[in-house]
Amino acid sequence: MLDFPIVDTHLHLWNPGEIDYPWLSDVPKISGPHLLDDYNRALGPVEVDGMVFLQCECEPSQYQQETAWVSALAGEDPRIRGIVSWAPLERGDAARADLEALAANPLVRGIRRIIQFEDDPDFCLRPDFIRGVQMLGEFAMSFDVCLKGASQTTSAIRLIEQCPDVSFMLDHIGKPMISEGRTEPWRRDIRRLGALPNVCCKMSGVATEADVDRWKIEDVRPYIEHVVECFGFERVAFGGDWPVVTLASDYPRWVRTLLEIFEGARADEIRSIFRETAIRFYRL
Repeated sequence: MLDFPIVDTHLHLWNPGEIDYPWLSDVPKISGPHLLDDYNRALGPVEVDGMVFLQCECEPSQYQQETAWVSALAGEDPRIRGIVSWAPLERGDAARADLEALAANPLVRGIRRIIQFEDDPDFCLRPDFIRGVQMLGEFAMSFDVCLKGASQTTSAIRLIEQCPDVSFMLDHIGKPMISEGRTEPWRRDIRRLGALPNVCCKMSGVATEADVDRWKIEDVRPYIEHVVECFGFERVAFGGDWPVVTLASDYPRWVRTLLEIFEGARADEIRSIFRETAIRFYRL
């Protein structure tokens, strides 16, 4: 499949018996525990030698517990080389103590405070939220941007422009409406994001935006190719999005899909997407 091991920039693990994840009650297919042994089985023939854990929207009061739990797992499996934690960035300067505590953990590389679930499209433009994101630069932390829709994307671009000292990773290629076959205004927005030098894009969560039961490679190809056109291989990183990906695809199929789409790419470009961008962006 590949002649080198992958670095997966988007791994979720959870044990609802230990930490509460309210949203899982709406997704029964993946609502049970999903642990490292399950992930290893799901990989099939794919070799992974590095993973970045992404916060899983646990009960907010338990985010420190989630980070501590994953840190303990990393002691058992050193392939977990980075953590993107949750933090209450909307508190602005009042979140400093939270960031200081997270920064004391050498595995924490960044923060994800999901924008997608906010009803207010300008949530991320509230002054305290902007200040919270700006502080990440002081702690050498990045910010994973998870959003959906043109209004949230426009607001996120304005946020990014006000945080030039912070590196941003766009999760799930901005969640285009693939199942509806819509490309605009997503194509325009990806072009605008790609023009910002401190933004990279994560090639993850694509199959789950398509028709999860019937999608085929040609459904996702134009979206994936547009991302690479706008960001270049050097600013695109592979993400498995396990176990959420299993709602639409098994792990090896997602890897094969990208490899087929990038069939004509150079070896160094393939290596950038599946390994080098991840190492550089998350400082692994």
